[in-house]
Amino acid sequence: MLQVATSIKEIRNIIRHYKDSKTTIGFVPTMGALHEGHISLIQQARKENDAVVASIFVNPLQFGANEDYGKYPRTFDTDCRLLTQEGVNVVFSPDSSEMYPDGFCTSIVPEHLENKLCGKSRPGHFGGVSVVVLKLFNLVKPDIAYFGQKDFQQTVIIRQIVADLNLDVNIRVLPTIRDKEGLALSSRNAYLSKTEKKDALCLYQALTRAQSLINEGIQSTEKIIHEMQNIINSRTSAKIDYISIVNPETLEAVSEAQHGDVAAVAVRIGKTRLIDNIILMVLIVFLIQGISNYPKLRCLTEHFQSMWSKVS
Repeated sequence: MLQVATSIKEIRNIIRHYKDSKTTIGFVPTMGALHEGHISLIQQARKENDAVVASIFVNPLQFGANEDYGKYPRTFDTDCRLLTQEGVNVVFSPDSSEMYPDGFCTSIVPEHLENKLCGKSRPGHFGGVSVVVLKLFNLVKPDIAYFGQKDFQQTVIIRQIVADLNLDVNIRVLPTIRDKEGLALSSRNAYLSKTEKKDALCLYQALTRAQSLINEGIQSTEKIIHEMQNIINSRTSAKIDYISIVNPETLEAVSEAQHGDVAAVAVRIGKTRLIDNIILMVLIVFLIQGISNYPKLRCLTEHFQSMWSKVS
């Protein structure tokens, strides 16, 4: 049965009981409006832990003054039904005043990672993310916390915070879940009209084009980004925030794409800002294409393909 905790006192009492009984905790932090992407995280948490805790909290600190905090979809009852169906043990859903009482003034600044990519157009966003994630980790005390790759920059920052502050939690990042046409699932997709949803496919089309260019031997990020821009700009409702190919640890832009670099995009479709990314393959693709020409080495090709499917 799903337990609902709305106060810090309640969640602390529940977690204290789990820790006293040596129960391992998997944690899935969310802002609600749950979709299959969230469910994939929950299902993995169920496999790897004795208990699963989810949070539903629309965090005001990570929204800018002109962003969608007020209209962000809030579907708590539906979310709780989904959490119950997936066997989640506890949902923590506090009010803003519970998390940020009068006088709250602490900030966390993930310095060199904060002002890149999304941070350029959303100043303060990742500071707000960092504060709420640290508070939630302190309250839930998870053994493993689960995040989706769609929010790639967020996952890099959270890993850095965990390392810098010596937090006793493992971070698991799982692949982006997409609809049948390739659109990355997001709670904000609910804002899109039918026409805008079709236009929004340009994000994934641009990303897959980046990979296909690398498959052709092109590693110049200038050339790759130019082609990505052309794809996105062909959609009338699309306005590019950024297109970048970056090192997966530093988030610094690179001039030549290497295996494991990340192609990331942020695009406004109408009034809705969407993000997406893929991890680029370079070396493994080259090896697979070359080796597959030799029948005796096809087993090695299959080995590389199996390795990549696990990584990606």
